Amino acid sequence: MSTHALTDTWFVTQRQLRATARQPVFLAISLVQPAIWLFLFGNLFKKVVELGGFGTTSYLDYLIPGIVVMSALSSSMWAGMGMLEEIERGTLNRFLSTPVSRGAVLHGNVAHNALSTAAQSVLIVLLGLAGGARYPGGAGGIAVLVLASVLLGTVFGALSNAVGMLVRQRESIIGINTFLLLPLTFLTSAFMAPGQMPVWMAHIAAWNPVNWAMIAGRSAMSAAPDWDSVLSRGGALLALTAVAVALSTLTFRSYQKSV
Repeated sequence: MSTHALTDTWFVTQRQLRATARQPVFLAISLVQPAIWLFLFGNLFKKVVELGGFGTTSYLDYLIPGIVVMSALSSSMWAGMGMLEEIERGTLNRFLSTPVSRGAVLHGNVAHNALSTAAQSVLIVLLGLAGGARYPGGAGGIAVLVLASVLLGTVFGALSNAVGMLVRQRESIIGINTFLLLPLTFLTSAFMAPGQMPVWMAHIAAWNPVNWAMIAGRSAMSAAPDWDSVLSRGGALLALTAVAVALSTLTFRSYQKSV
C-alpha cells in the first residue's frame, strides 16, 4: 500500500473515530450486555466448574474470554449498517468523487472497527478484573485475547460491510444478523467446557471461527498456555480475515461500478 493510500486510510479512520467519540453513550451501552453476562450469568452458574474440564476453579476466569469474543462478534456484525448509512446519505458517493484512495474508504472502515473492538475488549478485561477475575497468562495472554477478538471482529465486520453494499436494505441486514448471531454464539465453548457439551455440538464448535478466537484467547491467558493451539487457531483466523477483507474489497469495487 502506498504512502498516499495509508494517509487516506488514516484520514477515513480518524473521521469515524471522531464520530464515535462524539457519542460516548454508545460505548457505555456496549458494555451493559457484557456486564450482565459477567456478573449475573457468571454468578448464577459459578458452581458449574465443579463438573470439571474448565481448566480453572473460577467460572469468571473461564467466562471472560468468551464474553470478549462474543462482544466483538455482536458489535462487528452491525458494521454493515454504518456502510448502508453512508450510502443512503450520499457520503460514500461523495468520497468516490474526490481524489481520496478508493481502498482507503473501505480500509478506514475496517481499521475503525478493529480499534473499536480492541478498546471494547480491553474494557471488558478490566471489568472482569474489577469483578475478581485473575489472568495467569499476564499481559501477553491479554494481548493474544485482544488480537484474536480483533481478527474475528475484522472478519465479521468486513463480511457485514459486503452484505450492506450488496443488499442495501436495513431489514435484510437485521434479518441476517438475527439469524446468525445466536447459533454463532452458543455453538462455542463460551459458557461450557467442550467436554461437557453434547457431542454433536462440540463437533460444530470445533469448526466455528468464533470458538477459535475463544480457544486462542483462553489458552493464552491460562497459567500453562498451549501455544500450538493458540498459533493454529490464530493462523486460521488470520487467513479467514484475509479472505473476508478480499471479498469485501471485491464487493466495494462492484458497488463503484454501479454508481
